[in-house]
Amino acid sequence: MAVDRRLLEILVCPVTKVPVTSLSKDKLKKLNDQISKGEVTTVDGSTLDMAVEEALITESGTTIYRVDSGIPIMLEDQGIPTEQLIDF
Repeated sequence: MAVDRRLLEILVCPVTKVPVTSLSKDKLKKLNDQISKGEVTTVDGSTLDMAVEEALITESGTTIYRVDSGIPIMLEDQGIPTEQLIDF
């Protein structure tokens, strides 16, 4: 279930207040490939162990937020820093 476009227009990163946009399918695949290898952690240091079905990324490209069942998980400690991702 995709994030409602009207909601997407008002969502911002809870830390930087930078707007977010949907993560492309290509980048989502790269993210999930690295998750499957146990190489991705959230801001709080937790290792992600399940593939992400949908995600949002800050317009600055620095943080990814999961979307679970159409609900954006916009919690600071659950953000995924992109600096850890290879060829992203």
